[in-house]
Amino acid sequence: MAALDMSLVARSETAIHQLVKRRKNWAAREPGVIVVFCIVGAIAILLTALFVQKKLAARRAAKA
Repeated sequence: MAALDMSLVARSETAIHQLVKRRKNWAAREPGVIVVFCIVGAIAILLTALFVQKKLAARRAAKA
Protein backbone atom coordinates (compact mmCIF):
# COMPACT_ATOMS: atom_id res chain seq x y z
CA MET A 1 0.00 0.00 0.00
CA ALA A 2 1.17 3.49 -0.82
CA ALA A 3 1.66 5.86 2.06
CA LEU A 4 -0.68 8.85 2.13
CA ASP A 5 0.78 12.30 2.29
CA MET A 6 -1.07 13.70 5.29
CA SER A 7 -0.04 17.30 4.53
CA LEU A 8 -2.20 17.21 1.38
CA VAL A 9 -5.13 15.82 3.36
CA ALA A 10 -4.78 18.52 6.01
CA ARG A 11 -4.49 21.22 3.33
CA SER A 12 -7.63 20.03 1.55
CA GLU A 13 -9.54 19.90 4.85
CA THR A 14 -8.49 23.49 5.54
CA ALA A 15 -9.60 24.55 2.06
CA ILE A 16 -12.95 22.82 2.48
CA HIS A 17 -13.39 24.45 5.89
CA GLN A 18 -12.71 27.88 4.36
CA LEU A 19 -15.25 27.28 1.59
CA VAL A 20 -17.91 26.16 4.05
CA LYS A 21 -17.13 29.11 6.26
CA ARG A 22 -17.69 31.49 3.33
CA ARG A 23 -21.10 29.99 2.54
CA LYS A 24 -22.79 32.12 5.18
CA ASN A 25 -25.53 34.33 3.81
CA TRP A 26 -23.58 37.27 2.42
CA ALA A 27 -26.72 38.97 1.11
CA ALA A 28 -28.25 39.05 4.60
CA ARG A 29 -25.12 40.69 5.98
CA GLU A 30 -24.92 43.29 3.18
CA PRO A 31 -28.48 44.36 2.32
CA GLY A 32 -27.40 47.80 1.07
CA VAL A 33 -25.28 46.31 -1.70
CA ILE A 34 -28.19 44.15 -2.84
CA VAL A 35 -30.49 47.20 -2.95
CA VAL A 36 -27.95 49.09 -5.08
CA PHE A 37 -27.62 46.10 -7.45
CA CYS A 38 -31.41 45.96 -7.81
CA ILE A 39 -31.72 49.69 -8.49
CA VAL A 40 -28.90 49.68 -11.05
CA GLY A 41 -30.37 46.59 -12.72
CA ALA A 42 -33.84 48.13 -12.91
CA ILE A 43 -32.44 51.34 -14.43
CA ALA A 44 -30.45 49.34 -16.98
CA ILE A 45 -33.55 47.36 -17.97
CA LEU A 46 -35.64 50.54 -18.29
CA LEU A 47 -33.01 52.31 -20.42
CA THR A 48 -32.69 49.26 -22.69
CA ALA A 49 -36.47 49.08 -23.11
CA LEU A 50 -36.62 52.79 -23.90
CA PHE A 51 -33.88 52.43 -26.52
CA VAL A 52 -35.64 49.47 -28.16
CA GLN A 53 -38.97 51.29 -28.13
CA LYS A 54 -37.45 54.32 -29.87
CA LYS A 55 -35.80 52.14 -32.50
CA LEU A 56 -39.07 50.31 -33.19
CA ALA A 57 -40.99 53.59 -33.42
CA ALA A 58 -38.41 54.96 -35.89
CA ARG A 59 -38.67 51.80 -37.99
CA ARG A 60 -42.48 52.04 -38.05
CA ALA A 61 -42.31 55.73 -39.02
CA ALA A 62 -39.84 55.02 -41.82
CA LYS A 63 -42.02 52.19 -43.11
CA ALA A 64 -45.17 54.33 -43.24
